[in-house]
Amino acid sequence: MSTAENPSPSQHELKQALKAFRKRLKLTQLDEESKLGGGPLTHSRGRIVAITPPNQFGPAVWEELAKQGKLKKAGGGMYELAPE
Repeated sequence: MSTAENPSPSQHELKQALKAFRKRLKLTQLDEESKLGGGPLTHSRGRIVAITPPNQFGPAVWEELAKQGKLKKAGGGMYELAPE
């Protein structure tokens, strides 16, 4: 692949994408936690750790963030935050 067909994402774009990913993950987790059903003793669902990344950024951005170690591929087009 040539650079003209697949240009590397800028640092600004990577930063914005990571910020959007973190926000989407947090909102997804809050949404899941707020759902009705089950009390505190029956709540056996695990915490959401992987999501499909926001589509306003292309796949090259998510691949680059994974390559940099900021995200981790979770399979099925999903990513999770890399352990800090």
